[in-house]
Amino acid sequence: MKAVRYHEYGSADVLRYEEVERPEPGPGEVRVRMAACGVNHFDVDLRAGISRWPLPLPHQLGVEFAGEVDAVGPGVEHLAVGDRVWPQHEVECGQCRHCRAGRPNLCDDAKMFSVQYLGGYAEYVVAPAHATHKLPDGLSYEAAAAGQVVFTTAWHMLINRGRLEPGQTVVVQAAGSGIGHAAVQIAALAGAHVIATAGAGHKLDRARELGADETINYNEESITERVLDMTDGEGADLFIEHVGGDLFMDSLKALRKDGALVTCGGHAGETPPIDIIELFRNEYRVIGSRIGTPAEMQLTMRLMGEGKLTPAIHAAIPLAEAPEAHRIIERREQTGKVVLVP
Repeated sequence: MKAVRYHEYGSADVLRYEEVERPEPGPGEVRVRMAACGVNHFDVDLRAGISRWPLPLPHQLGVEFAGEVDAVGPGVEHLAVGDRVWPQHEVECGQCRHCRAGRPNLCDDAKMFSVQYLGGYAEYVVAPAHATHKLPDGLSYEAAAAGQVVFTTAWHMLINRGRLEPGQTVVVQAAGSGIGHAAVQIAALAGAHVIATAGAGHKLDRARELGADETINYNEESITERVLDMTDGEGADLFIEHVGGDLFMDSLKALRKDGALVTCGGHAGETPPIDIIELFRNEYRVIGSRIGTPAEMQLTMRLMGEGKLTPAIHAAIPLAEAPEAHRIIERREQTGKVVLVP
């Protein structure tokens, strides 16, 4: 079979489209014929060697994917050849203290595709059957591959960590990104007043189409000044921030007292140090977030199947052209997600 792997860390040029042995499913596993695989900035970090994950080389990327069951290993009863499925991008152990406490997204021994499991940049991928689910009717492979990580993460940030309530004002930074366009839709679905920021007019236009009430071009306007103006000087109830750098600080300056900033990381450079005295004086909350729970994954997949959430797909690119998919991410050209297809 064909797969995309890299044998050394470096630029997108290190990605190779090559022949590899087709994997066989073991006990409790299924083999999935990949129909679509999402491309994430996490993939770019892993390939460049700047992530915190030590990986054996050569390595095969691909966190989220969807396809058709091609073979079933011993002991698998709830899935059959021909089923349309999506494997969880992160698989909890089910045994650690966090899993036993009902917080599997904090699992001490979780395993992720693209890290501990070979990822979806291949024609066939083996997945644990217990963490592989049937696709909702009406949900395409490309939508499933584009939506799993971003909608699950955005849902966890807004609803679980940010505790967003109807009528509150939420600012979604970088609304043209994968996380951003998902957060705009979820916030609108929750009944919030949504302010979206981006650095290009076409991304702001798309944010309005997805449910944003107001928009800010952060390359032309001050986020802090505009948000304070839009909220009569009070500030926003909640910021969804995943960029870092100056945007992180702009978010803090435009929070109301007792407001919250939820972040899941950033790629815009080092975040300036926060004056801890000012932090406590303003009484706002800075909340770190990570992926959602398996239950949140299944919920957002169901909402996508019902048409209530719609992943934006910037481009569907042939697997053989994976280097170009990475370049699009690095150039920040995408509005929504880039997916790979066989």
